[in-house]
Amino acid sequence: MIYELKLLSESLVNVQSAADPARVPDGFGLPYDAARSNAHILSDGFGRLHTYLRISLVEHCNLRCRYCMPDDGLEWTPDEQLLTDEEIVRLASLFARAGVSKIRLTGGEPLLRPRIESIAGAIAALPGIRTLAMTTNGLLLRRKLPALQRAGLNLLNLSLDTLRPDRFEAITRRKGLHLVLKALDVALEMGYHPLKVNCVVMHGINDDELTDFVALTRDRPIEVRFIEFMPFDGNKWDERQLVSYADMKSLIERLFPLTRSRNGPNDTSRTYQVPGFVGSVGFITSMTDNFCEGCNRLRITADGHLKVCLFGRSEVCLRDAMRSGASDRDLEEIISLAIGRKFARHAGMHAIAASRNRPMIQIGG
Repeated sequence: MIYELKLLSESLVNVQSAADPARVPDGFGLPYDAARSNAHILSDGFGRLHTYLRISLVEHCNLRCRYCMPDDGLEWTPDEQLLTDEEIVRLASLFARAGVSKIRLTGGEPLLRPRIESIAGAIAALPGIRTLAMTTNGLLLRRKLPALQRAGLNLLNLSLDTLRPDRFEAITRRKGLHLVLKALDVALEMGYHPLKVNCVVMHGINDDELTDFVALTRDRPIEVRFIEFMPFDGNKWDERQLVSYADMKSLIERLFPLTRSRNGPNDTSRTYQVPGFVGSVGFITSMTDNFCEGCNRLRITADGHLKVCLFGRSEVCLRDAMRSGASDRDLEEIISLAIGRKFARHAGMHAIAASRNRPMIQIGG
């Protein structure tokens, strides 16, 4: 059985894998330390302990954001190849036992997942899970949030890239800004403090709204998080549309002074506050000033693949392992091997743009 497991693990870990880390060019990170990675199931070769898991529940979305969904659409994964409710909860339970304390539900649009309330409740009840979060575009949130809160959802991120109805329709290729803004108010009324608002900033698209978003934090416990435009398959990434963290901060400080807040070692956002404002402002600087050294995040796609890096090509199919009869111990071994091969850092925005990866909507936001 040990020999069979070794073969299974090696074949799965090498699915869509990059070259052996020891022979990867410098831009792709340093070789991993296999002995060190074996110290803990969730630990990689650089001592990073991965306690945060993002699970995509569905590929579909009711918006068509240009930086997320390719213009020509996608060939969706058949339903039978997506994780079932039971498989999602099984994996969540396994990761929780290993030490994951925070799980985020993503998509696509996670609120399109049938029975999301029961999935959320089952995950929130797992021993060791302290935070159950969700990222949503908000269109269905008003109707779904009461039941999700009862189920145990205690952290919420709302994706919103503009405060102008015409731009909302241009970016998302759908109407609905009024629904998102109403959902924002409802979430605040229900006690989601802080409510995180994710805004992907693109030059010539919405970078003139930075201070409008900052103004949202004046008297409400909102954390606006400005995200640098990132390359994924099909989103026509162009460096000329990238607004860097430094440039965003400079534009904001023309109107609002910013003071730095203290960040934790695993935080993705560099956080600031306008003196006297209730909320805060953050910058997710994946392209110009990466935070890979503190990364504690793992991702499971809706079709059951484990990605140890958002920008990495390497994936491990946990779905096929489960459906082939793998025990939890088998799965732990597969996961440990995958995490042990994680690189020290991503390759940089130009190398990422030149390499193949899934569209963002298929990875999970």
